[in-house]
Amino acid sequence: MAFAIKIIIIGCLIFMVFSLFQALFVLNKNDPSKPSMSKFIGRRVMISAFIIILMLVAILTGVITPHPRPF
Repeated sequence: MAFAIKIIIIGCLIFMVFSLFQALFVLNKNDPSKPSMSKFIGRRVMISAFIIILMLVAILTGVITPHPRPF
């Protein structure tokens, strides 16, 4: 189960990078008929919120365990 959550998080991070490059191309082309850059930036914010919530739920349910404190 922990491996599946890690794969989901890695997939979301890859999707965030892909969305970042889509926003970059929209910014460079400046074509009014294409979707705005805020659409792609909004996707990144939504995915990062999903990752944080997924990690919190996984830690609270005990599926994944964080590293212990160093001291």
